[in-house]
Amino acid sequence: MITANVSGSFKNMTRFLEHARTLNILAILNANGQRGVQALGKATPIDSARSANSWGFRAEKKGAVYSLIWTNSDVEEGFPVVIMLQYGYSTGTGGYVQGRNFINPAILPVFDDIADKVWKAVISK
Repeated sequence: MITANVSGSFKNMTRFLEHARTLNILAILNANGQRGVQALGKATPIDSARSANSWGFRAEKKGAVYSLIWTNSDVEEGFPVVIMLQYGYSTGTGGYVQGRNFINPAILPVFDDIADKVWKAVISK
């Protein structure tokens, strides 16, 4: 059998949990979602202006899970063009076009900023 005795106040924990319950994480995600759209548009290879101008985003909350999703509506023959640009693709004549890693470097600073802003929101009182 295990027993535990606790003494003291839960005031600080209660205050922290109440503060966490009122955080507006969606506002942080929405603000940074647009920054991500701009960063991705600038980083998309220049000969793909249509793809560069086709970025969008949506911020969602489902239960206790928050999501920030970047989208690109430039699709050719059912396949997203930015995926071909990122990872490469085969040509119809047997060749291969090497991909360019442009998405990850463009969006990493936005991820870091989101993490920083959410953390600061959580610990602020």
